Amino acid sequence: MDKVQDTIDILKMYNQEHIIKLLENLDDQKKQALVEQISKIDFHQLKELYDNTKKEIEIKENKIEPLPYLDKKKLSEKQKEEFQRLGEAILEKGEYAVVTMAGGQGTRLGHSGPKGTFKLDVYGKGKYLFEILAENLKEANQKYGKVIPWYIMTSKENNDETINFMEKHNYFGYDKDSLRFFAQSELPLVDANGKLLVGKDMKIREASDGNGGTYSSLRASGCLAEMKEKGIKWVFIGGVDNALLKMADTILLGMAIDKKVQIASKSIVKANPHERVGVFAKMNGHPKVIEYSEMPEKMAEEVDNDGELKYGEAHIMCNLYTIEAIEKISKETLIYHSAFKKNSYIDENGREVIPTEPNSFKFESFIFDAFELFDDIAILRGKREDDFAPVKNKEGVDSPKTAKELYEKFWNK
Repeated sequence: MDKVQDTIDILKMYNQEHIIKLLENLDDQKKQALVEQISKIDFHQLKELYDNTKKEIEIKENKIEPLPYLDKKKLSEKQKEEFQRLGEAILEKGEYAVVTMAGGQGTRLGHSGPKGTFKLDVYGKGKYLFEILAENLKEANQKYGKVIPWYIMTSKENNDETINFMEKHNYFGYDKDSLRFFAQSELPLVDANGKLLVGKDMKIREASDGNGGTYSSLRASGCLAEMKEKGIKWVFIGGVDNALLKMADTILLGMAIDKKVQIASKSIVKANPHERVGVFAKMNGHPKVIEYSEMPEKMAEEVDNDGELKYGEAHIMCNLYTIEAIEKISKETLIYHSAFKKNSYIDENGREVIPTEPNSFKFESFIFDAFELFDDIAILRGKREDDFAPVKNKEGVDSPKTAKELYEKFWNK
């Protein structure tokens, strides 16, 4: 019973008494499960995150400048050949791995199930997003004579469903032994007063801690150690929802090697100054992605001498790292951003409350917040019609309809 008493002491210390009342009314099995979960929560970190939601964001005097990039279509034949040679050597030696972030659900698409299980209506019969990625990797495997280890990051809520789906479809012909699933870490949700929310299953409600959690989840799951054992030197991290994602771009890889950087990324030009995408810049001497919501209008519209947007390189979740870079980032705590959202919960009398207004904070870190830990990053500008067909919204911009058109147009070429 000591463990229960310890839990009660912790809850009192962090003003979470509402859970003590719930604990008292639970049967032994549920009580044990809840106590076990509470023992793993870092209350100190959670309190800091909650306290930060009340602070005004200080806009410090930051020195922001554009970040240089290379335009893929303007590379000379000699440059292209050199980059390709360097990149291909890594793939041929089997020193390359790929991580797919697939923790999200297809809710915004009106799809019930993990996003990767969404079927894009291409060529009449359709292809699942996971299938499109598997084909992309299988082509590279064939070309370079090595099977690329593929790591798929799920979330606790979609892990089992994702694995079952992939098994049912025989991993779309991918070598099962070179495929590994790992789950993204989570953080508890807290209400406007910093109180933990309890769900219908009588457990603390948690949510994935953002795509910035990829690095620490790779470490915690043992995947990072496994990559090192396999002699992996470079790791590509991308999302599941870009139907034109090139996961083994030897020119991007060769450019990174040539420039002696630890991180490289592919960009595309913003469609217009106000497109809702993050853009690359240098802040206080370090690479950074500035979110569209944080970009002053004047800055978003600035153009250079060639009439191009000064801050026009959009981040499209197409990132490449040395294994040392991932190791370094995985030991750091990235900054967390808070989002105020609607989440149902059980009140202290055991009744479910379904809010009509946002009522709780979700904390997440972003993958590009790690770029600031480095002095430099190499950017390769690609082309929207070759590199970026996101499937995010049910209709309109970045929808299955626009992705289908881009995908078919690209492959018909």
